[in-house]
Amino acid sequence: MGLEVEPPNPPELSFVDPNEYDDATISGGDEVDYRREELQGFLEDGAWEEAFEEWLTDTDLERREFEIARDLDLFAGFDFFWDDFADRVGYHAPGIPEDWQAREYHPDLESWGTVSSINAELTEFGQLVSVLLKEEYIDWEAQYEPPEDLPDFD
Repeated sequence: MGLEVEPPNPPELSFVDPNEYDDATISGGDEVDYRREELQGFLEDGAWEEAFEEWLTDTDLERREFEIARDLDLFAGFDFFWDDFADRVGYHAPGIPEDWQAREYHPDLESWGTVSSINAELTEFGQLVSVLLKEEYIDWEAQYEPPEDLPDFD
């Protein structure tokens, strides 16, 4: 299908413990380096726009749904962080909450189908950004060393 819209600005990454998200669990202790400053630089240097252009070619969102997401400033709610334990870029995708009807969240939101579509497509976009960052921008290796007292399963 594909949309023809301008990309929103990349999000401003700030310190949030990813373990506070319902959809992420990060191991590694108290002194974890999420490398947000470096990831922010990559987003601003083209990763965000590149992933957005790729996402536009495959998204099932219609213009009205995209405009709702933009009106709600959902793209600014993305978070990306380095997950050293898993050697990946983790992400948290924003979404429209379950109580959107009670809160009169947006005047053009009229159905669960629209809410589900927006939330699913934002998750897809977050995954695209995460993969692109890892494959095309990151040149560091994970530093996580498993404890030596793990059982040997050989």
